[in-house]
Amino acid sequence: MNPVPGPACIAFEGDRRIASGDLREVARAAKETLDRAMEASIVVFDGNTSATIEIDFRGSMADVLARLPDAAGAPIPAEAAAVTAPRGPGRPKLGVVAREVTLLPRHWQWLARQPGGASVAIRKLVEAASRTGEDKDRIRQAQEAAYRFMSVTSGNRPHYEEAIRALFAGDAISFEQRTAEWPDDIRAHTSKLAERVFERAPQSGPAALGPAVDPAQANR
Repeated sequence: MNPVPGPACIAFEGDRRIASGDLREVARAAKETLDRAMEASIVVFDGNTSATIEIDFRGSMADVLARLPDAAGAPIPAEAAAVTAPRGPGRPKLGVVAREVTLLPRHWQWLARQPGGASVAIRKLVEAASRTGEDKDRIRQAQEAAYRFMSVTSGNRPHYEEAIRALFAGDAISFEQRTAEWPDDIRAHTSKLAERVFERAPQSGPAALGPAVDPAQANR
């Protein structure tokens, strides 16, 4: 069996991007950079969330790679486990999980009148609510990822505070203007992360993209 690829990562040495790809590729490139210049300052980020990834670069290349997490041994997500778990007698072939739900009597009365009964009605309500919140969730996650990366790499750069405000206001034009003078690699990755925030913004003026996330809370 082929090994499962690691998470998408990106590594920077100061203002310069030195590698992107799976964790092993990025760790290898970062180690080679450190072997050439031990004083180099390297930060490795998760390519999607911008969380920093700690890598122990001591020893040889083989030592570094051997200490990396084994992606193939990662635990199965809870959702997948719920779907693949054996079903009890009489369970529908949907991978459903029985949980207790507490409602007021009038809620149960309303559910009982819905086509298919309470379970079907609740599933439909959950699906509808999930679809309604998908765009807001996507924007919030993108804001958090861009903010994390910017706070680590660009906190002392010109117009940083204005760029953060533009990010959380959904103002793509102002964001582009505030980051225009930043180093090429930093600006390129910042813009890539922010694209997910702005991709549905109206073309005229700042967009109201759902409740703004407090930057102070975004990195928690």
